[in-house]
Amino acid sequence: MNSAANHSINPKVVSVGTALPQYSVTQAEARALTRAIFSDPSRDLERLLRVFDNGHVKKRYLSAPLEWYYSNHTWSERNAIYVSTALELSERSIRIALERANLSPRDMDAIFYVSTTGLSTPSIDSLLMKRLDMKRHATRVPIWGLGCAGGASGLNRALDYARAYPGSRVLLVSCETSSLTFQANDPSRANLVSVSIFGDGCAAAVVSSHPDDTGFEALRGHSTLWDDTEDVMGWEVVDSGMKVTLSKSVPDVVQKYIRSDVELALRPLGLRIADLTHFVTHPGGEKVLSAFCDALGILSCKLEDARLILEAHGNMSSPTVLFALERLLLRQPASGEYGLLTAMGPGFSAEHLVFKT
Repeated sequence: MNSAANHSINPKVVSVGTALPQYSVTQAEARALTRAIFSDPSRDLERLLRVFDNGHVKKRYLSAPLEWYYSNHTWSERNAIYVSTALELSERSIRIALERANLSPRDMDAIFYVSTTGLSTPSIDSLLMKRLDMKRHATRVPIWGLGCAGGASGLNRALDYARAYPGSRVLLVSCETSSLTFQANDPSRANLVSVSIFGDGCAAAVVSSHPDDTGFEALRGHSTLWDDTEDVMGWEVVDSGMKVTLSKSVPDVVQKYIRSDVELALRPLGLRIADLTHFVTHPGGEKVLSAFCDALGILSCKLEDARLILEAHGNMSSPTVLFALERLLLRQPASGEYGLLTAMGPGFSAEHLVFKT
């Protein structure tokens, strides 16, 4: 048995809404694009193209039509598409999340905006406030640079705000256009892996400490940054935009660190991994998910939501874990069950949220 207390003051995750761009690509189409761009008799391209078969991705959504990716583009071209796409997807996902929470934009006291694949000043959150006619005195917190961990980290920061200001309601938005960072002149393994797995998407969540709102109870957030792992994942800024840095060691990092880190997150609540019913995990890739199951000693079926999202949408970076959370919320699981939401990203880092349904 465990001794986790039920704290009435804990904020709740009330709802999640998601949105995808209009363009899509199958894995076969992405492979064909890569072969056409990088065909070179001097390179063993077919061997590198095996990454398209190993990730269990069938389809992804893109911020531009497929033909756009055959050419080189400037950073300003890429970023202009990022801004327009981010605004559209963010507004759509927010409206879905608010409708599911039976709330309006003017009910929101703060907005946290997470992204790593583009830049905007004024920030996207300020532009959204005008579009949605939110209260002009709502707190704005744009967060940049967290990569795949951003959805989980942003959710924890939004929950921290709701906890600090009892009765408040907070919007979290996590939006990425990873496909726009594809470099048509970069035949590196990292670039090929990126085009085989990454897609675009957006998610919004409503969190609240208002007594009238119901949802998953946020028990505890937990952040970790590991030393000497900076080269595992990130961006290299070049003249044509952001060029992906991606190491093959991500599954090894999961195997090495994740169990002890999860146990550390659970310990203050008197919980163990065996007490967890739900695992809401960022699907970084099939090898990462398998490493997560092995490290925690859980059955593969516990990560079925993450695998289904990876198959249908690929790795969308920061919002992907929120897509998994949306699926769990919509299933309306039995109350009183414990769950763990977790994601890893550049740093190399991890972010966890222990919650109760």
